[in-house]
Amino acid sequence: MTPRERFLACYRFQPVDHVPDREFGYWDDTLRVWWDQGLPRWVTHNGLADHYFKFEPRGGVPLNVGLQPGFATEVMETHERYQIIRDGNGVLLKQFTDGSSSIPHYLEFPLQTRADWEEKFLPRLQLDRLYPSNWEQLKTRWMEREYPLGISCGSLYGWLRNWMGLEGISIAIGTDPAWVDAMMEHLCQLTCAVIARAAAEVELDFATFWEDMSANHGPLISPAMFRRHMTPRLKRITDLLRDHGVGIFVVDSDGNINQIVEPWLEGGVNCMFPLEINGDSDPVKLRARYGQRVLLKGGVDKNALRAGRAAIDAELERIAPVVATGGYVPTVDHRVPPDVTYEDYLYYLRAKRERFGIPDPGFADAP
Repeated sequence: MTPRERFLACYRFQPVDHVPDREFGYWDDTLRVWWDQGLPRWVTHNGLADHYFKFEPRGGVPLNVGLQPGFATEVMETHERYQIIRDGNGVLLKQFTDGSSSIPHYLEFPLQTRADWEEKFLPRLQLDRLYPSNWEQLKTRWMEREYPLGISCGSLYGWLRNWMGLEGISIAIGTDPAWVDAMMEHLCQLTCAVIARAAAEVELDFATFWEDMSANHGPLISPAMFRRHMTPRLKRITDLLRDHGVGIFVVDSDGNINQIVEPWLEGGVNCMFPLEINGDSDPVKLRARYGQRVLLKGGVDKNALRAGRAAIDAELERIAPVVATGGYVPTVDHRVPPDVTYEDYLYYLRAKRERFGIPDPGFADAP
C-alpha cells in the first residue's frame, strides 16, 4: 500500500498491511541532548528528524487562515538570561535565552477590547486571501501523489486564547459572549472562504484544527460553552469539506479532553490528538466509550519512554487491542522530552514497528 492508501484505510477501519508509521516530534532540547548520544548533528529540527527516521510522508495545502501578516517580531529588551520579545501574535513575553524549551512568561496580550479586535486584528484577518501563484502546478503535482494531503482549518478558541490570554478570553466568555461569538464567527467565515476553492479543486484526505483547550483535569471552557460558541461553526467548516469527500478531521488539543469529545463529534471533528495519558485522554478508554465514532492519533505514554524498555513493552501491549481495531495511529502522546534517552527512543521505535508489523526502514542520510 502507498502511505496515502494506508492512511485512508486505517481511518476507515479497513484492512491495512500495517498501521501508518508516524510520530509527533521532539522538543529542541531533546535533539540537542541526543547529539551526544548518537543522533547525527544535522538533525536540528522535527522536519529533519522525520526524514532521518524515515516516517511516512504527508503533505499540506499551503493556505493561511490565520493572521496575515502577523505582527512584527521585535526584541524589546535583552538581559543576561532572558529577552523581552513582542512575538508574531503581538504578545509581549519573557523568553529565556539558555536554549531551553520552557514556556515563556507572558507579560501583555494585544487583544483586550473590541477596539483592539477591530483595529489590530480584523485588518489581518481579511477574507480575500490570495492562493499561491503556483496553484495550478501544485494541483497537477498532487494528482500523482502517494501520500495523504491535508488542509488546515485553523482555530476558533485556541487562537483567541493566544491573543487574549486565558484570563482575558475566560472573562470575555463570561461577561460578553456576544463579542466572543462575533470573533469566532469571523474566524469561521474566514476559514470557509479560504478553504472552499481548495476543497472543490483538490482531492483532500484530511483536515486539521488547533485548539489546545484543556488542562490536566478538564477543558478550559464548559461543554455548554463549547456547544454554544464552537460546535455550530465547526459543523459549517466540516460540512463544507465533507461535501467534497473529506472524512477525517484531526483536532490537536493537549490535556484532558474527555468532557468535550462529544461536542467535537457533534461539530464533525472526529480524530482526537495527541491523547495525553497524563490528562487521562486514553485511546483505550475513548475507543471503549465511542467505538468507531472516534478516530485516534497519539496515546503512547511518554512516561513509559522515560521508564525504560520494560515499561515501553507494557505500554505497547496496553494499546495493541486498539491498534488492531483500526482507526488509530499510535504515536508518543506529545513531543518527546529530553530526559528520554536516545537509546530508549530507538528501542521504542523498533519495538513499535515490530509489534505492529511496520517494516524497519533504517535511517536516512542528510538531505
